[in-house]
Amino acid sequence: MFSQGRKARSSFEATLETFDLIYHCTVRSLRGGGSNALFELGSNFIQTIVMVLALYLSMTLMGYGSNAMRGDFVVFLMTGVLSYVTYKKTTGSVFGSEGATSPMMLHAPMNPAIALAAAALSSLYLQIATAAVILFGYHCAFKPVQINDPVYAFTMLLLAWLFGIGTGLVLRALKPWAPKLAPTMMLVVQRVNIFASGKMVVGNSLSFGTLYLFSWNPLFHVIDQMRGAVFINYMPRNSSAEYALIASLALIVIGMMGDFFTRQRVSLSWYAR
Repeated sequence: MFSQGRKARSSFEATLETFDLIYHCTVRSLRGGGSNALFELGSNFIQTIVMVLALYLSMTLMGYGSNAMRGDFVVFLMTGVLSYVTYKKTTGSVFGSEGATSPMMLHAPMNPAIALAAAALSSLYLQIATAAVILFGYHCAFKPVQINDPVYAFTMLLLAWLFGIGTGLVLRALKPWAPKLAPTMMLVVQRVNIFASGKMVVGNSLSFGTLYLFSWNPLFHVIDQMRGAVFINYMPRNSSAEYALIASLALIVIGMMGDFFTRQRVSLSWYAR
């Protein structure tokens, strides 16, 4: 007599509630271990700057800087570093997102799909904000930054994010079955991409014998295409945005299938091993 039945909702109301939940979960994910999102943004900003400076010093000492590409050498490095960091951070965020056995999943209407979306969106927000701050600071403090095709360059950043989602989903689906192997595999993939992404080389300058070391990697295609969009005098011949897109979508589909298969056999004992 005193019980209240579940209120019927329209599809529009359910969609709004889902978006609202994703928003709050994204804000929670942005804060990370800090008290606010500014701490995470500052940490990500410092890591990216340190990587750019390290590459700049190492490549300058080797005498490669002046011959890398006709254009601003620092912007050349930024295109590679920002794409790589976007991929790396997204992979880690999706891989570490809360699964079906997380205590948060006990609170309706929370579910693993919302946690995945929040992890991916929070990573994208951090990378876009970091890229904007770095480029604006360099533009004001050092040299004017001129981007030939900013829309296409931003699209390539989104493609690096998409590739990170696909990689993270595949490794996340593997994690319950191999809880010790999956984190190791993620570290190996991230370390391999430090070199295999081709962020320190120019795609058009690679010989046929060297190109195969990079051409299998979708991130190499993303970075090379981004440089074609940023520099007016560079036309990438050895890379394809379509390849990176197809590979990313294939990984996302495989990861979602694996995650769905895993959730059907979920057990609290998995993470107790």
